[in-house]
Amino acid sequence: MGNIPQLASIGIDIGKDVFHLVGFSTDGQIAFRRKIKRLALVETFKTLPPCIVGMEACLSAHFVSRSLRRLGHDPRIIPAIYVKPFLKGQKNDYNDAEAIAEAALRPNLSTVTEKTQDQLDLQACHRVRSRLVSRRTATINQIRAFLIEQGITVRVGVRALRNSLFEILKNRQDEISPRMSDLIVGLYEDWLWLDERIETVSGEIEEISQSESNCKRLMSVPGIGPLISTAVVAAIGTGEAFDRGRDFGAWLGLIPKQFSTGGRTILGRISKRGSRYLRTLFVQAANVLLMRPQNWEKFSFGEWLTNAAARMHRNKLAAALANKLARIAWSVLNTGKAFDTHRIEVEAI
Repeated sequence: MGNIPQLASIGIDIGKDVFHLVGFSTDGQIAFRRKIKRLALVETFKTLPPCIVGMEACLSAHFVSRSLRRLGHDPRIIPAIYVKPFLKGQKNDYNDAEAIAEAALRPNLSTVTEKTQDQLDLQACHRVRSRLVSRRTATINQIRAFLIEQGITVRVGVRALRNSLFEILKNRQDEISPRMSDLIVGLYEDWLWLDERIETVSGEIEEISQSESNCKRLMSVPGIGPLISTAVVAAIGTGEAFDRGRDFGAWLGLIPKQFSTGGRTILGRISKRGSRYLRTLFVQAANVLLMRPQNWEKFSFGEWLTNAAARMHRNKLAAALANKLARIAWSVLNTGKAFDTHRIEVEAI
């Protein structure tokens, strides 16, 4: 690449087949612009002096980050929302790379923690399971839709449909054509296959949760089981990316959206930013706990939950409890101690 001055940062715009690079020298000037093939990434950066390398968070960002770290560079994965303010001119690959290189130099910029291969594998398990569950729901809804087209309705619930489906096909065979009946039976077979796949993937996730120490500690928190514990570990590791639990709750989108000005604090609904999948799991865990008020006194936050239940709508209470569970989960990961360990020790004394 010729004689390159001392570099302050390099921005990479990651594409499917090609990467666009823009480097800044220590005096703030653009040192080079270059387009390279994906396979030439390692060879190209071997010729460059170690420096800060910024990239937007995307599918292959963690792989690229690990590859560059082995070469002595300082990779930083930046959320796209923090890159946008540095974009100048119209959007193109070089302008994007330049904005990334400029954003990477900000000292107080929040970056994405680099995931290990084990975290990516675990995250892939959750994504596969989520997709299979969505396909199963779509299959069940399609069966119901075909039955409704024949004037047949089945009461709400998966069990009700499973138990009555073949009785309906048998009793209404004069109304339902053989072709439609075959289609519905085929969809039912798809449903059974999806059940088996979901059970297999869920079993693998549960097996991981029993062997991973962080997952075991997380499962000491009320409402958190194998699914949530592994999802949290896959997403944030030990939580080192967050300074405190409230930052993790904010990242999940479980805090009120703020629009404050002139010294007036104006709070709205929860922001719903960040990981939708994790947020959904925590809200589901909160709803499970709310269904069993007789167990609240067993928890260290039981008094808070009882008082909150007296003044909050149930949906708002579920969001508040989900936020508290998320903050507790971060604390468990950060401290390396199980939930209510101190309280249990005091009671034992």
